[in-house]
Amino acid sequence: MMLSRPPLPALRPFVRLVWADVAEPAMRQQPWREHVLPTGCMHLALRWGGPPLRLFGDAADATGTTLGHAVVGGARNTFYVKEAGVAGWSVGAQLEPGAASALFRDSAEALAGRHTPLADLCGRDADILLERMQAQPDPASCLELLETWLLARLPRVRGIHPGVAASLAVLHQGARVEEAVRASGLSHRHLVAKFREATGLAPKQHARILRLQAALARLGAPGAPAAEVALDAGYADQAHFSRDFRAFVGMTPTDWLRAAPAQPNHVRVRFVQDAVVDRP
Repeated sequence: MMLSRPPLPALRPFVRLVWADVAEPAMRQQPWREHVLPTGCMHLALRWGGPPLRLFGDAADATGTTLGHAVVGGARNTFYVKEAGVAGWSVGAQLEPGAASALFRDSAEALAGRHTPLADLCGRDADILLERMQAQPDPASCLELLETWLLARLPRVRGIHPGVAASLAVLHQGARVEEAVRASGLSHRHLVAKFREATGLAPKQHARILRLQAALARLGAPGAPAAEVALDAGYADQAHFSRDFRAFVGMTPTDWLRAAPAQPNHVRVRFVQDAVVDRP
């Protein structure tokens, strides 16, 4: 069961949404793996009542890497492979550009492309947060606690650089990077540096992920041919769409459709070892 909603208004400059995921009993018997797709955002995730987060390098990785029960996932420009369907509760937040410095006193660029234990960024506060969550009666209460914790970490400082904010606004309207540079009022080089500091990605990488997300929003809809979806999302042609899709998602659009994910950015996949496909 997945719950998600917008955060408290005071958090919305830095937090896009908060979510809670409770594994159903039927899901707890045999965990599976899934590709988690890039969204252009950082993520905060906390687990309890079950195993810590485990990631895998590729389909043949039998052991994976255990990261802990509270992590910050930096912005990425490709998918990663995660163990899913495990027992316990998870809650978290999808973070806006600028949240890294406001909440964790670090740059998004320093956190990009990897998962960082929350304790490495917040010290003992991370352990206290997990301890307090374990005493909550339900996921909704945990989300309220998480929001309170995030609010307490916000400093009384200015928000995102206005040039980055302007460039993000036009990129979200489907503009090209050159237009984003003009909107920012900065030089291309200066915008890239400021943009990476705020988001963890370069403007071009961010724009490509926005284009992918626009395509994903339409791809599963009835009567939406892949070629039409590709053109509407801004790809030059279907071949361009297929190349980008495989790079970001780790599979073809046809394979994504066949997987029929309940959440478009979390695609269940099979574990392959010694060329043998195991049951998920």
